[in-house]
Amino acid sequence: MTRPTRISGAQARRIAIAAVGLDGALPGERGRAGARTLERAIGRLGLLQLDSVNVFERSHYLPLLSRLGPYDRRALDRLLHHDHGRGLGAYTEYLAHEAAVIPVADWPLWGWRRRRPLRGGGERWAAEHATLIDDVRAEFAERGPMRPSDMEHPAHERLPGGWWNKSDAYWATAVLFQRGELVTVGRSRFERRYAVADGVLPDAARAEVDARDAQRELVARAAAAYGVATLDDLADYHRLPVADTKVAAEALVDAGELEQVEVEGWGRPAFRSTSARSPRRVRGTALLSPFDPLVWHRPRAERLFGFEYRISIYTPAAQRAHGYYVLPVLIDDHLVGRVDLKSDRRAGVLRVQHATIEPAHEERADELAARLAPALHEAAAWQGLDRVEVAGPGTWARAVAAAL
Repeated sequence: MTRPTRISGAQARRIAIAAVGLDGALPGERGRAGARTLERAIGRLGLLQLDSVNVFERSHYLPLLSRLGPYDRRALDRLLHHDHGRGLGAYTEYLAHEAAVIPVADWPLWGWRRRRPLRGGGERWAAEHATLIDDVRAEFAERGPMRPSDMEHPAHERLPGGWWNKSDAYWATAVLFQRGELVTVGRSRFERRYAVADGVLPDAARAEVDARDAQRELVARAAAAYGVATLDDLADYHRLPVADTKVAAEALVDAGELEQVEVEGWGRPAFRSTSARSPRRVRGTALLSPFDPLVWHRPRAERLFGFEYRISIYTPAAQRAHGYYVLPVLIDDHLVGRVDLKSDRRAGVLRVQHATIEPAHEERADELAARLAPALHEAAAWQGLDRVEVAGPGTWARAVAAAL
C-alpha cells in the first residue's frame, strides 16, 4: 500500500489560500469586476453564505470584495435579483451550508436534502399545521412572487418580540422552502421573495439526481474550494453527514480526483484535490467575512492557521474579547489579526472599533499594520465613506492608527 504524500503545514496553508481564490488579493492592484467576473468568483466558491447583520456590510458581499477588490455592489444585487427583477434569475437560495446563494443550475444537487424529514420537531409541526401550509402554498400560487410579509392569510399576524417571533404563516413558508415547494426569486429589502417552484424552475433544474451522485459532486466541489481538507472539513462545506462524505471521498480517491495526504501537525487523515495548485509563495491582504469559506469552519481555521476564532455578534457585550463584527485579517499565508469594523454612514467614517494582532506576530505589528491600511482605505471607499478612524482599543490599535 502506497504511503500518503506528506505535506507541511505551511504548504497546506498556501494550497488552501490559492484554492479559495485569495492569493493575489492585493488592495489597489485589482481591476474592475463586471457581472461575468462576479459569476466566476461565485462559481469558484459554489455559494455565498447569507447573514442579515450589516453593521459593516452584509456577509454575502464580502467574499467578493476580498477576492476582487471594490466591485459595484449593485451589479451583484442585479445578478441575485436583490431589489431588482421579479422573476427567477440565474441564482436562488437554499440551505447549502447555512442559508446561501446558489446557482439555479445546482438546484437538483439538493433534492436528497429536500426529501429528508425536517429536523428539530419540524415534521411534527408541519403535520399539525398541514391545512395552513396548504393555504400558504395556494396563496403563493394565486398571487405570484411575494415576500412572506406580503401574505394576506389571517394567520400572518405581526407579533411583538423581534426577529424570531414570527407568525405561523411565516413558518409555513419556511417549511415549504426547505421542502423545495417554494423557491427564492430574489430579495426585497433583504427579505426573501418566494414563488412556487413548479411555476418558475426551468426544466433542467427539475432533474432528479441520485443522492450518492449529488453528494459526490458536492464533496468534489468542497475539495476543490478547500484544496486540502480533513473529512470533517469536507462534510462541513455543504453540511453533509460525515458518513456520506466518507463514501463520496473514497469514490473520488478511486476516480483520481482526490488523493489522501498527511499534513504536518494535523494528526488526522486529509485529502487533497488533484487539481489543487501548490504555490511556493502567496502574497495578498484581505479582510475576511466571518462567513468566508477560508474561516467559516472554525476548527479548520485553528488547524490551518493556529487562529482561534468565534464570531461575536451573538456574544453578550461584556463577554466580547475583540468587538462585535470581527473580521480576520489575512496577510500572505497567515491570519495575523482581527478588526471589528463599523460603517458609520451618517458620519462618512469606517470605524475600527477594535484591532488585535495575534501574539505570534506582535513583533511585526507596525509592518503588518502598513499592509492592512490600504485594505481598510479600499473598504471605506467601497462603502462610500470618506475616511477610516481607529475608534477603540486592542493590541494592534496604535499601530493601525499610525499606519492610516
